[in-house]
Amino acid sequence: MTKLLNDRFLRALHRQPVDRTPVWIMRQAGRYMPEYKSLRSRVGDFLTLCKTPEFACEATLLPLQRFDLDAAILFSDILMIPEAMGMGLSFVAEEGPKFSSVITAASDINKLPCLDPEDDLSYISAAIRLIVKNLNNSVPLIGFAGSPWTVATYMVEGQTSKQFYKIKGLMYQEPRLLHQLLAHMTIETTKALQAQINAGVNAVMMFDTWGGILNDALYKEFSLRYMAEIVANLKSDNPTIPIILFSKNSGRCLTEQAATGCDALGLDWTVNLAKARELVGDKVALQGNLDPCVLYASKQRIAVETKAVLEQYGSGPGHIFNLGHGIPLDVDPDNVQVILDVVKGVTWR
Repeated sequence: MTKLLNDRFLRALHRQPVDRTPVWIMRQAGRYMPEYKSLRSRVGDFLTLCKTPEFACEATLLPLQRFDLDAAILFSDILMIPEAMGMGLSFVAEEGPKFSSVITAASDINKLPCLDPEDDLSYISAAIRLIVKNLNNSVPLIGFAGSPWTVATYMVEGQTSKQFYKIKGLMYQEPRLLHQLLAHMTIETTKALQAQINAGVNAVMMFDTWGGILNDALYKEFSLRYMAEIVANLKSDNPTIPIILFSKNSGRCLTEQAATGCDALGLDWTVNLAKARELVGDKVALQGNLDPCVLYASKQRIAVETKAVLEQYGSGPGHIFNLGHGIPLDVDPDNVQVILDVVKGVTWR
């Protein structure tokens, strides 16, 4: 593979020395950017944006044209696997994703197809190849997928949920069935991430947005177990590809997460970076973890909070600066620039 002009992010993932902390931001291509809003208006619906390689490439590159970031992340969605399974995904304004078909019984799980990512998700591989070409070895490209647990919550609930009664009801009433669903999604997620690696991404990340709704024992049984399986499967064929795990609200299980064999853990803002670093030692790099809502503050306050994150981690390799979750859709893009300036050593007063 041709050497990247900026490999700071990859070096940090491998806990190697870097000249400064690398930075990229979750949901860095999104509605907070006027350029993205213009693209979305031109394209129309969100699924068309995700499933058209040229549009997905354009969306991926937009934040790098505005900001000096150390990594690009594929523009896609964690629900593209069940969408490809024919579950009838749509995105409703102000409500989020919805499935017209949901998992309610064993028969629904048994009907789920086995995908061929090179065919059923071919638009993702095509987008990756196009993005890699346009990046021209400037920065690394991150591929991603949702964790089996998180994706399964949408497949069972049918939409975003606040209480998760349906999937947690299934978990308690018929755990065997839920394990069957999660096992199937583990296989499909592994295949999808492998296809992204084959297409040219430099690292992959698993988003476990809803892992934190479970207690420790259930989190390990129904979420972490399957992410660990994916890490092991991918590492067996791709030992040098870095893998990042991000489980929101599950900082209490950091040592177990670090033991999966992943290369880095993404942390939300509820986790103390210094304590996390002490817990995991030199096993993994750490990514995060500024509270996204800090971006609503004054530029001076944003600078103070950004410095605090850097100071909390301290000196030495193994830190990637990021938010603790995605950028809110209505923040000022100029506030993002404050973060980047501070991380790069620009003095703010």
